[in-house]
Amino acid sequence: MPGTLEDLIRSLGAAAGECFRVRFADGSDWQSTEGAPLFTIAFNSRAAERRALLLGHTGLLESYFEGSADVEGDFAAAFRVGMQSRFDRRPNWLVWARNQWHELTRSNRTIAQAKVNARFHYGLGADFYRHWLDQDLMMYTCAYWKEGTGTLEEAQRNKVEHVCRKLRLQPGESVVDIGTGFGGFMFHAVEHHGIHGSALNTTTEQVEWLKSEVARRGLAERIRVREADFREVDQEYDKVVSIGVLEHAGRDQLAEVIKAHADFLKPGGLGMLHFIGHVGTRDTEYYIRKYVFPGGWIPSLAEAISKMERCGLEIVDVENLRRHYAPTLNAWAERFDGSWEKIRALDPGKFDERFRRVWRTYLYSCAEMFGSPAGRTHLFQIVFSKGNTTAAGYPMSRRFLYE
Repeated sequence: MPGTLEDLIRSLGAAAGECFRVRFADGSDWQSTEGAPLFTIAFNSRAAERRALLLGHTGLLESYFEGSADVEGDFAAAFRVGMQSRFDRRPNWLVWARNQWHELTRSNRTIAQAKVNARFHYGLGADFYRHWLDQDLMMYTCAYWKEGTGTLEEAQRNKVEHVCRKLRLQPGESVVDIGTGFGGFMFHAVEHHGIHGSALNTTTEQVEWLKSEVARRGLAERIRVREADFREVDQEYDKVVSIGVLEHAGRDQLAEVIKAHADFLKPGGLGMLHFIGHVGTRDTEYYIRKYVFPGGWIPSLAEAISKMERCGLEIVDVENLRRHYAPTLNAWAERFDGSWEKIRALDPGKFDERFRRVWRTYLYSCAEMFGSPAGRTHLFQIVFSKGNTTAAGYPMSRRFLYE
């Protein structure tokens, strides 16, 4: 084992303060402290060791994806220790360069490329997502775990109702849902609040599934499904909502996506942005962009608000739901693991071992990231109005949300 790699691992162990083991390709091992290790990182080749030394946590993850490194034991704990030791924050110019190249080649600057990027992730099929999302609404965004919530299904119903209340939805109003996913918010808003909805989505597979589901539920007169990019504004609506869209617009498309929200909204109307946001401006994690969400970019809260103000939008309310994302992701990860054999059976060629490793990494690492006290990635809900709202346009307190 190269001494420099040993030095790196020893420094990580000292910073983490928890017991773990590393087993090297030559059969030797090292343990951070006395006791039973929470997990063991096993390097199966010298190449995997060199990659971890050269590319840091990105190199270690890529070796895990391809099977030249393994994680035995508590998978979630491995990410918690990595974050406690700040392994994920060590600067690496090679990874930075790869991230810039990804932006150059996979940017969402064109509608055509944005569609390709969206389909890479969201076009995996409803049958795949049904195995691990909530069964009622199939919401693929942060749930709302208010006191007394016991299941993912309940937490996702809480979330969509929380959004409906924030928007002050009224029967007969026109509402556009930008992104829309599998339509969970739209179905709830139509069935419980009597609105007329327009569901906007650029992923062909989701659009086709959603159209069939709208027809099956007999809601074709209440919900219009449109396959389009967020930049393809068709008309103004009473209310505008996007749940988990802003972070997929792209690094250089933030102003465009926020302007689209303003253009979709009637003067005096209300809208809501639900999105993952950084504290401060920094690069989005490379492995997430490369292997999970190509073209995605997490903006800062300050950047988003600045762009909203330039579009004539007033910030009415901001809520940080970061702590709610950790239990949501934990529930997804546990269901993903528990359903893996059924998922693999859908298409063994697509849902292979490498796919499983990438997605387990994505789900468990993000759960630890949102749960970390030192985390700099949060989940925001911003209620906004087009122009200044009045006492008649929005209540003077938040009491209405909880009555």
